[in-house]
Amino acid sequence: MRVAFIGQQDFGKAVLEAFLDRGDTVAGVFCAPEKAGAKPDVLRTAAEERGLPVFQFPSLKSAEAAEAMRGLDADIGVMAYVLQFAPQDFVNIPKHGTIQYHPSLLPRYRGPSSINWPIARGDTETGLTIFRPTDGLDEGPVILQKTCAIGPDDTLGDVYFKQLFPQGVAAMLEAADLVVAGEHVEIAQDEDAASYEGWFRTRESAISWASHAEHVYALIRASNPAPGAWTTLAGKTLQVFDAKLHPIRRFGDVRGKLGEVVAVGEDSFRVAAQGGQIEVFRVKPEGGRKVSAGEFAREGGLSVGTILGG
Repeated sequence: MRVAFIGQQDFGKAVLEAFLDRGDTVAGVFCAPEKAGAKPDVLRTAAEERGLPVFQFPSLKSAEAAEAMRGLDADIGVMAYVLQFAPQDFVNIPKHGTIQYHPSLLPRYRGPSSINWPIARGDTETGLTIFRPTDGLDEGPVILQKTCAIGPDDTLGDVYFKQLFPQGVAAMLEAADLVVAGEHVEIAQDEDAASYEGWFRTRESAISWASHAEHVYALIRASNPAPGAWTTLAGKTLQVFDAKLHPIRRFGDVRGKLGEVVAVGEDSFRVAAQGGQIEVFRVKPEGGRKVSAGEFAREGGLSVGTILGG
């Protein structure tokens, strides 16, 4: 098939290479312009290395973008991680229209941080959707979906890199084949089941040690590796990455106040929260680098009795 490709970053690069490696023709690649001083996008670099035409329009709503798309004479458009808005008069130009990837089970978790939120909320399942892009954000009809489990200790990195990334690459190929062959079914999203969540960034990843330990642990997992859950120590930010949940089952096992460091070991320290303790294995102090929690404590960062988030 002849593909018009729209994407960015590592996922876009992986999907592009998957189409090329199986023998499809990529007629051209649309990639968002880099900010001043930024490194070239890895998708752009990969496309240029393969000798493909690359288009970097500030807006896909422009007449120039539509003209470039028409000139590709593509069978299908493929959108793989796209932050630019793509209007209908752009995505409908290829013979079989355009398909787009989204890392959630639409209509749940529409929005830009759809992997973080289900982990933060304690969901045990998520997935990916290949759908038709419309002018509504993540609102178009569904073509293909795949589910994946969220394990009790899975982080954002685990869910994305081990499941949604590789499954998403394969699903883009599968959906493109179905659409070009005319064998797909498009299912309208159920608006009664829909949800929209905004960005999961620094503000959303702040730890409240007064929250239940299960919620704190889910937040840490949803923020690892980015944006990084955080608390404060002596007025400075301390990011928390690798961690483990230890439920408290008896009153006699309760130690310390909420947010208090109750134990320090060789590789970790433990913090009290409602209903349990969070064992922290890796931290990043403000202005510093990621280090083991034990090393941070030994270097004078904290000790038993230290209060975090005060």
